[in-house]
Amino acid sequence: MTQDRLPAALRILQWTLGLVILAESARFAYSPGAAHAFARTGLPDFVRLALAWAEIGAAILFLVPRATVAGGWFLIVVLAVAIVLHLLHGWLDVGALVVYAAATWAVMAGKSANAEKRT
Repeated sequence: MTQDRLPAALRILQWTLGLVILAESARFAYSPGAAHAFARTGLPDFVRLALAWAEIGAAILFLVPRATVAGGWFLIVVLAVAIVLHLLHGWLDVGALVVYAAATWAVMAGKSANAEKRT
C-alpha cells in the first residue's frame, strides 16, 4: 500500500471500529438479553451499565479527530477491563475484544506517525 493511501485506510478503520464498538456497546447497555446474560455473573447491574457507557464514551471520543488518541487509550483500557471480566468469569470468547484493542492501537499508531511526518 502506498503512503498516500495509508491515511485513508486508517480513517476507514477508525470509523468502522468506532461505529461497531458504539453499536455493540449500545446493545450491551439496552438489550434485555445482555442484561439477563450479565446477571449470571453475579455482579451488580451498574457494572454492566458503567462498562457499556464507558465504551460508548470512549468510542465517541475515538471518532473525534482531535481526540482520537485520548479516546483510543480510554477505549483500550475499557476493552482490557472487559477482557479481564470475561476471563475471570470463564468466558473465553475474548477474540473480538482483542481484535478491537489491536485495531485501536493501529489507528493510534498511524495517527501519531502521520503527525510526526507533518512536523
